[in-house]
Amino acid sequence: MGMSRRQFTKEFKEAAVRRLELGASVGEVARACEVNANVLHRWKRELHDYGVKAFAGNGRPRAEEEGLATLERKVGRQALEIDFLQRCLQHVEEQRKLQALTMRGSSTRTSKRK
Repeated sequence: MGMSRRQFTKEFKEAAVRRLELGASVGEVARACEVNANVLHRWKRELHDYGVKAFAGNGRPRAEEEGLATLERKVGRQALEIDFLQRCLQHVEEQRKLQALTMRGSSTRTSKRK
């Protein structure tokens, strides 16, 4: 059976970051808190970026980030649709030009003399 993922409280994370800000080395705090140094860097960045809103959830993205990701997916889909429709329009225009050229050549009238 696999190990379960450890969860840390908001207070624990803030205390670890505070120790870093007071001058303790990343390695020292990482060993004391029994976490990877990369985790400390991420906590520090999150606290710096979000302030009091940092560490709000249990691994779930923030509502703003989730909404932004939804909008980015929608924009991406629309960009693909626009690209597809532009290629279709280009193809139709090429076909129309080709048809106009072939119609012009074959539609010349010849007069018959009687």
